[in-house]
Amino acid sequence: MRKNSGLTGAILVTLALGIGATTAIYTVVYSTLLAPMPYPHPDQLLIVWSKVAGHRNGISAGDFLDWRQQSKAFQQLSAWTGGSFNLSTHEQPEQVSGRLATPGYFDMQGIPFMLGRDFLPEEGVSGSDHAVILTYKLWNRLGANRGIVGQSIRINGSPYTVVGVLTPGLPDRLGPQLTVPLAFRPEQINHDYHWLLAMGRLKSGVSVQQAQADMDTVAAHIAAAYPKSNKSWGASVEPLHLDFLPPDRIQNLWLLLGAVGFVLLISCVNIANLLLAKAASRQREIAIRGSMGATRRQIFAQVLTESLTLAVFGGGLGIAVGAGLLRAVLSIVPEGILPSEANLQLDSHVLAVALAATTIAGLLFGCAPAWAAARTDPAESLKEGGRAGTRGGSHKLRRVLIVGEFALALSLLAGAGLAIHSVWNLTRVDLGVRTDHVLTFGLSQPQGKFGSPEAMESYYRQLLGAVQSVAGVSQATVVTGLPLVYYSDGMPFSVVGGPEYADPSQRPDAGFQSVTPDYFKTFGIRLVSGREFNERDTASSVRVAIVNEDFARRYLSGSDPLKRRVIVEQIIPGLPKLGPEVEWQIVGIIHNVRYGGFREDDPEIDVPFSQSLLPNVNVGVRTVEDPGSMAKTITAAVHSVDPQVALAHVQTMDQVRRDSLAEDRFTMVLFASFAAIAVLLAAVGIYGVMAFAVSQRTREMGVRIALGASRGNVIRLIVREGSMLAGVGLVLGLGGAILVGRTMQSTLYGVKAIDLAVFGSISGVLLITGLVASYLPARRAASIDPVLALRSE
Repeated sequence: MRKNSGLTGAILVTLALGIGATTAIYTVVYSTLLAPMPYPHPDQLLIVWSKVAGHRNGISAGDFLDWRQQSKAFQQLSAWTGGSFNLSTHEQPEQVSGRLATPGYFDMQGIPFMLGRDFLPEEGVSGSDHAVILTYKLWNRLGANRGIVGQSIRINGSPYTVVGVLTPGLPDRLGPQLTVPLAFRPEQINHDYHWLLAMGRLKSGVSVQQAQADMDTVAAHIAAAYPKSNKSWGASVEPLHLDFLPPDRIQNLWLLLGAVGFVLLISCVNIANLLLAKAASRQREIAIRGSMGATRRQIFAQVLTESLTLAVFGGGLGIAVGAGLLRAVLSIVPEGILPSEANLQLDSHVLAVALAATTIAGLLFGCAPAWAAARTDPAESLKEGGRAGTRGGSHKLRRVLIVGEFALALSLLAGAGLAIHSVWNLTRVDLGVRTDHVLTFGLSQPQGKFGSPEAMESYYRQLLGAVQSVAGVSQATVVTGLPLVYYSDGMPFSVVGGPEYADPSQRPDAGFQSVTPDYFKTFGIRLVSGREFNERDTASSVRVAIVNEDFARRYLSGSDPLKRRVIVEQIIPGLPKLGPEVEWQIVGIIHNVRYGGFREDDPEIDVPFSQSLLPNVNVGVRTVEDPGSMAKTITAAVHSVDPQVALAHVQTMDQVRRDSLAEDRFTMVLFASFAAIAVLLAAVGIYGVMAFAVSQRTREMGVRIALGASRGNVIRLIVREGSMLAGVGLVLGLGGAILVGRTMQSTLYGVKAIDLAVFGSISGVLLITGLVASYLPARRAASIDPVLALRSE
């Protein structure tokens, strides 16, 4: 290794890249999909869902209470829901994410407390629920007072007693910074509003299948008792580690692991080629060892041991590179893409896998040169005076390896090309909104702040007036959802005069949100027909709605949409409860607006804010100047109406648009990075093979030039051979590219599994790479002095 420092360095760098990339991505996949959850006895923890028509859903308060009372499979069953809280600080109110959870939530999971305790059962009763548990991170930010337990802090304008502080680590990664008791008020206990999540810990000896059977029985009893709300509803239990990860994201993680596996395999092929070249130059040495009594088995073992030694050094470097790559990946991974519970560190399991990968890599790239060395004929090698490297066996093997390398590189480059094409298509989607010059922020109001719907409407009218009075503001609106991100609710509906549903759960869903009159102008949403909302659409006037083109196409085709009415259950402000069914007269149709992911249109129903009030909203502000520069002025206008309200997620719509594509860009960047490494390794591989071939054919080239071959003839000879190897690899790699395309199909947008433009482009890139890598040694061959070449022989 020391005598061949250049060769050793090339091998170590190549292996470090392959092992490092594999280690980094395997850490992400293992921590996310394979590792046990970081709780005591995690196999006992299950997520419990309501289920209808084969789809999982949140649960109602009534269902949860009945589950907890009737189920026999769980030691404990807890419910929770997310929320935003206005936390009073010394500077100004701050909105922090939190949760409401039933007492025993943390004890059930086995999460320890640094200070204090979990909620007591009596703190889960309405009226006695002003207690709070803080994460270590929030406690530290509030001054790290170790005597904070028993003291009060102001949340949503009311005093809450701190009863506990969680230990640092996992709770800090989970998102919610504080937890208050989930205490059900009588008006919240119903079976038709699904707003909770539930988790349970199984009793010892109870399997997931037994728990599912138990919950099926409980759900059947509830459906019999409440047929109107629960006729088609069941229950589903799932292991905790599957929680919330969409199938497309899981598939992307496995695809990324496959991509780095290709990089590692290409690295091994490259190293095998380098070692084959080295073995060819050592044939005289191997022949002498054989002639002195070394058996083929001993020679094979010696060369393989040398390869494994290289693998150990390269693997050590690879683990260091992997740690750096892991930090780089985590620095660009979008927030919320990976589960908060994932412990993304190089632990003992990952290191063991890295060691196994290193050993396998050493065997992969070491067996070929060891086998070639063991087959050396001592008599022939000594007779040829060290020129045995020109004989066909090992050279043919090196050519085969280069062909395989290009085939693998094409498959990997195809994945990157398809991902890039998909992101390009997503950036060109008609979103239905104008994102320029719009600032958005969220407002979360405490329960009970408004004594009546009229007070709520008056408050938001004053707030919009204050914002619109700011110089440079052209329009402002309140909306319960947010374009490009989410609807406030997905609501079941029916069309008057349309299909009737004996089972309410079979009704179709549509996005449902409340908006103030300037909503469409603020976000630049085009009205297709009819009218927009106006100030005359009040709580006392006829209830009206505007639907989008997709809704009209799906449910109102064959008639005039502006003469139709839809029926949607009334949302009661501030309560997780639905009111009676209400008819809404359709008065307008808008152009489709994309929400969350940009990938498809969804039916949408918009109604006037004054006719369907909700306390928690988003505010959109269209400005003449740069909206980001006006954030402080607009915040001051909001605080002029209510100094205690906190603004959350203050960002421009251009930022919202970029963030919505963050996951697709992240996947594209990783695929493109691994593909670039693969192309580089393929270029180095074919360059090494052709350079070695030229060095072994010095005498042949000298003879050709002496007999009249021109410089161009020699260059074409070498380049033709290299391009043939690349071409054969590309042809074979098309099958792998098609397979990759089909595997990625569900994660792509507007891209077919066989994309001729992408495949043609990447084939051209690889072919040019092969030609350039062959041209460099070809130039050297064409510069050979025939006299010197023949004299050296």
